[in-house]
Amino acid sequence: MLVHIKNIVEDARKKGYAVGSFNIHNVETALGVAHAAQNNCSPAIIQVSESTIKYLGLKPVTHIVSTVAKNIAPDMPIALHLDHGKSFASVVECINAGFSSVHIDASDLPIDENIALTKQVVEFGHSKGVWVQGEVGAMVGGHGSVGGEIDIPKAKLEDVIRFAEETGVDTIAAAIGTAHGAYTNEAIDFELLRKIKEKVKIPFILHGGSGNDDNEMRQAIKGGVDVINIGTDIKVAFCRTLIKNCKDNPDETDPRNLLSPTIAAVEAVVAEKMKVFGCAFCIPKPKK
Repeated sequence: MLVHIKNIVEDARKKGYAVGSFNIHNVETALGVAHAAQNNCSPAIIQVSESTIKYLGLKPVTHIVSTVAKNIAPDMPIALHLDHGKSFASVVECINAGFSSVHIDASDLPIDENIALTKQVVEFGHSKGVWVQGEVGAMVGGHGSVGGEIDIPKAKLEDVIRFAEETGVDTIAAAIGTAHGAYTNEAIDFELLRKIKEKVKIPFILHGGSGNDDNEMRQAIKGGVDVINIGTDIKVAFCRTLIKNCKDNPDETDPRNLLSPTIAAVEAVVAEKMKVFGCAFCIPKPKK
């Protein structure tokens, strides 16, 4: 069932687990996340990027997520979130479409401009009852990139504190050693995370969760991470399964037969993340 993101995040903070925020790219990935939530009695955040909105259309993707949440995961809380909105116009469209949370990512701008744009989004979002996520310290990497090393800059503690105080965001993301994609040299700076959590009391969002091992994720959750974004692992599971199925069945003419295994592949990846994040079976199992 579709709910406001605050219901999910507040419960996670109360009970001490983290919630997965999973990027979807099409109907199959949305179904995979919803099946994982329902079958593992877990809340989930389904997030879409601007490129996914461009691919599916804003209204279609909004209806896909709400319908999938209602029919595939009727007993589990699911929230719809915009990931990396790059402009005021972009986030306003999503707010008006019914998203309960939006991410304005102006982290590649100078800090003063980042604060100014984020404050503008916060003012509009809060007037509509929508949560706003801001970001400090630009995340590097490429969604879907796997392997190799990359230079990973980190956010400045003083910028994170100032940004949170001046913008009034509901949740905050900051570069603390992870990257978009999955690189071999990703390493969370736990001392920076500790200092941020000491000064900034709003929920902390960890971007780039695909490139880190399970023990590091568990330590991050103990250190105060409330939401973990997963994108690349879903892309990889979907594409590798589809490529293999196409190679194994070159004469298949029914797209559903080629695509169906991708739903199960995405569900398996998401289910494993839910167990690591501690949100699996945190919702009472529905009575039949």
